[in-house]
Amino acid sequence: MIPADGVRVRFAPSPTGYLHVGSARTALFNWLFARSTGGTMVLRIEDTDENRNRPELTQAIFEYLEWLGIGYDEGPHYQSERRERHRRAVQQLLDSGRAYLCDRDDNELPGTQMAEGRAVRFRTPAGTTVVNDVIRGEVSFDHAQLGDFVIWRFDGSPTFVLANAVDDTDMAITHAIRGEDLLSSTPRAVLVAEALGRPPPVYAHLPLLVNEQRKKLSKRRDDVSLESYRRSGFLAPAMVNYLALLGWGPRDGVEIRPLVEIVEQFRLEDVNKAPAFFDRTKLEHFNGVYIRALDPEELLAALGPHLAPDRVPWPPERYRPEVIASVAPLVQEKLRTLSDMVRQVDWLFCVDPPLDEQSWDKAVVRGRAAVAILEGSMAALAGCSWDPDTVRDAVFAVGEANGVNRSKAQAPVRVAVTGRSVGPPLFEPMVRHLSREEVLRRLRAALSKL
Repeated sequence: MIPADGVRVRFAPSPTGYLHVGSARTALFNWLFARSTGGTMVLRIEDTDENRNRPELTQAIFEYLEWLGIGYDEGPHYQSERRERHRRAVQQLLDSGRAYLCDRDDNELPGTQMAEGRAVRFRTPAGTTVVNDVIRGEVSFDHAQLGDFVIWRFDGSPTFVLANAVDDTDMAITHAIRGEDLLSSTPRAVLVAEALGRPPPVYAHLPLLVNEQRKKLSKRRDDVSLESYRRSGFLAPAMVNYLALLGWGPRDGVEIRPLVEIVEQFRLEDVNKAPAFFDRTKLEHFNGVYIRALDPEELLAALGPHLAPDRVPWPPERYRPEVIASVAPLVQEKLRTLSDMVRQVDWLFCVDPPLDEQSWDKAVVRGRAAVAILEGSMAALAGCSWDPDTVRDAVFAVGEANGVNRSKAQAPVRVAVTGRSVGPPLFEPMVRHLSREEVLRRLRAALSKL
């Protein structure tokens, strides 16, 4: 149900670590709900953990949101700048008897005056809190399981629950869309808001993201860093498209589609509460589709950062951008990530081709007539016209003379020249961008290695 004054949602990350795919999904679902309802997206930086906050992590949040194309309409608000407001809220709860002072042994202290070295606990009443979650339905919490929880620490800082509840009500947040891992803290936030005389937001707890073992994604075990995926060469539109499907799906079943269509179809009530499998293979498939949709100029621009000197195995002086412009259209269909381009072209820039031992063993050591094909190719290529068609026909003729079909005939030559058994079409880039002498040198080196 859309409030009369409109939807207001917030993305509230903590700058204690780099943004991960779970947080990015949370930001996206808030943004999708705001855009699909004509609502407002608020960015709130929850930076109250002074021991772990770092300015560069805050800046990274802005950069990742910009990369993903997730804009916000209000903010950023910094929770650390609202300390006095949080203090007043705690004092209000003390004055009303809904909270009490306590010492480090959790003993209740007389009085209502906040002071250094004293914590404050919320006085939880008997009963039950029922949260009407948009995704999970009614969820009941027995107050006996909550206990009297801390809302103000001994060091003079608010706890997450207190600050969250106060800020949500002060900022008129109508819907708190967040991860399932925060569900257990929800009844505490509801109790605090109600004790302050303010209605809590409507809650919607997104499903957990799990790995292939169906275990919750872990920063220590799984590749969850958004920076890791950006650096690997995932396009932002592909990442956004895929993240949108982690717990939600369009009613027409079409998964790969423009963001504007996702906004049109998104309904918060359609989000599934079952854990969502973060499938890197499927993400790579999405990314490949988006890469194939790039025009030549867009592709070259996207590839640029992934071919920087610190990201490639060849010396900078051997790099030739015209080679990339020539080869990129030949391998565009093969790319799953932009960083895959390095493996497609490294043999054209490295002094010696990076050798894949499995390819060498299969195509050369155990390949049928490999030695005869390499020797015959050296002889044929030494004097033939140096153009792709002639070179291809010469290699195939050598294979045919040795009773080997075309695919197997070029295999030992491909491995000798490129270092791998798979890659771009062999003959055109080889002839266009390597000299005859260099190709013969590599064939000779392969025979010597044998």
